[in-house]
Amino acid sequence: MVKMIKEYLKDKVLICDGAMGTYYSELTGNDVSYCEFGNLNDKDTIKRIHEEYIDAGAKLIRTNTFSANTVTLGISRSELKEVLEAGINIAKEACKNKKVFIGASIGPIREENSENEDEIILEEYKFIIKCFLENDINIFIFETFSNPSHLKEISEYIKSKDPNSFILTQFAVKPDGFSRDGISVNRIVQDIKDISQIDSYGFNCGSGPTFIYEIIKNLNLKGDIVSALPNAGYPMLIHERTVYTNSPDYFGKKVMEIKSLGVSIVGGCCGTKPSYIKNISSRIDEHIQEPAIEKNDIKGHVDVVNKEENNFIKKLNNDEFVIAIELSAPMDTDISKLIEGAKICKNNGIDLVTIPDSPMSRVRAESTIIASKIKREIGIDVMPHICCRDKNTNAIRSTLLGAHIEDIRNILAITGDPVSDANKVETKSVFNLNSFKLIELMSDTNKEVFNGDDIYIGGALNLNVLNKEVEYNRMLKKIEKGANFFLTQPIYDDDAIEFLRKIKEKTNVKILGGILPIVTYKNAQFLNNELPGVKIPQKYINMFSLDMSKEEAEQVGINISVELGKKLKEVCDGLYFITPFKRVNMLMKIIHGINS
Repeated sequence: MVKMIKEYLKDKVLICDGAMGTYYSELTGNDVSYCEFGNLNDKDTIKRIHEEYIDAGAKLIRTNTFSANTVTLGISRSELKEVLEAGINIAKEACKNKKVFIGASIGPIREENSENEDEIILEEYKFIIKCFLENDINIFIFETFSNPSHLKEISEYIKSKDPNSFILTQFAVKPDGFSRDGISVNRIVQDIKDISQIDSYGFNCGSGPTFIYEIIKNLNLKGDIVSALPNAGYPMLIHERTVYTNSPDYFGKKVMEIKSLGVSIVGGCCGTKPSYIKNISSRIDEHIQEPAIEKNDIKGHVDVVNKEENNFIKKLNNDEFVIAIELSAPMDTDISKLIEGAKICKNNGIDLVTIPDSPMSRVRAESTIIASKIKREIGIDVMPHICCRDKNTNAIRSTLLGAHIEDIRNILAITGDPVSDANKVETKSVFNLNSFKLIELMSDTNKEVFNGDDIYIGGALNLNVLNKEVEYNRMLKKIEKGANFFLTQPIYDDDAIEFLRKIKEKTNVKILGGILPIVTYKNAQFLNNELPGVKIPQKYINMFSLDMSKEEAEQVGINISVELGKKLKEVCDGLYFITPFKRVNMLMKIIHGINS
């Protein structure tokens, strides 16, 4: 079968089928449940759809298994196997005695924010792949992916089990040339070409034919087997249902334009029906093969003008000790104390002001807007935090563009605290990304958009955990994704400082040690019990008492912070102070004490 598909592609265009999900929904009126369950309870309709696409001219049909995984369908492994095998058998019945290829349709598995996410996902893919191989299906179509993650390991696994298998990887790319995860077409293609086990790549879903054409025309396809399965167009929402304009003739014309670029596998995705595939098939039967349009340069050179000065990074890279201070954005519109605090920082030679992004999911003024105002009005380098909780990928990319326009060149990328239980009914977390994927998105945006005038990416490092080696490995992964420097969670104990010393001995990454001054006994108890990622030794808590005056308690907090700061200064590249209760002047006393 695989040898045959490669032979077929040498001198023919392979016509794939169209959408299963949207067409099934149209035929049945069921747009709620996953069509994969139709493999078990509506086999006749699934078979009918396959047969209609074959009659329309499709020479490659995909099994009705795109969403068939335990995470998406919420089923057990044994139930998943039933769905997969039923889908395979229906496809085989539809293709019986017909010269049609069957491809295993496998969609992305998204298991967000799990410590063992990669291992869980890879094991799931291996289980799915094994089901197909055991049922004599060795053409694999991984479609609607947003990034190349896992595809190297998956492809290696497939080829180890069946060296003669055929692997097609397809990505969903939006009209702006970026995937849902904010990864550019150029990087996706380069990463896939570096995986020798992958036989073919292409694009499906995400965009209609015009935008797919614009995306592909800037790629050099020479020597590559490339697919294009666009959506019918841009969807509309009518009476709570997603509807696509029915225009198979227009779609067919556009697909022929895509084919002329050198694309050798064509078909349709969301909104397409057998009439769309019939239109493509008729045109290809009548059409004279046109030479492929070769592209020698994916992206021209762009000169960078007026690169923004980044004094904070300059000092850090020159091995000068730096000081960063976190100032919280207001919960209302009064920014007077914030601006006053930023002025104090500027007047005392502080290198960087950081603005958190609604920590603990409590709403505050937007971090990049506040950071922009401080930079413009006070003239000090700033670093807003951006978390993944409240914004989808589009919104985050938009924020990055706006921040860059406002001359912000430092951003701390964090996953973000979850929404508290009390708010879950009204407020929903987004979490399209986690900190690793956000760092990757920012790194890719630097390469694709900012053209050398980069935003420097900070990562969070929490050494207040029991298994510090795990956190160290997470840090290495963030460096691999593109993080330039790190800020630690507030550190209070010698074990964390000693581990930090070991990190610095192993790697030359720049790290700012975190300090959050304690101001009262009650504050110490709160930090110790209710602030995630913070643990205060009892010896420091015992230095406070309930009957202390405000001045006495603050002085104890200063003394503790000076002691910790001197220890951290020996092993870190800088210090990162979190301002307690707007007491910026308290921080100035601590910094003076550390430097004396």
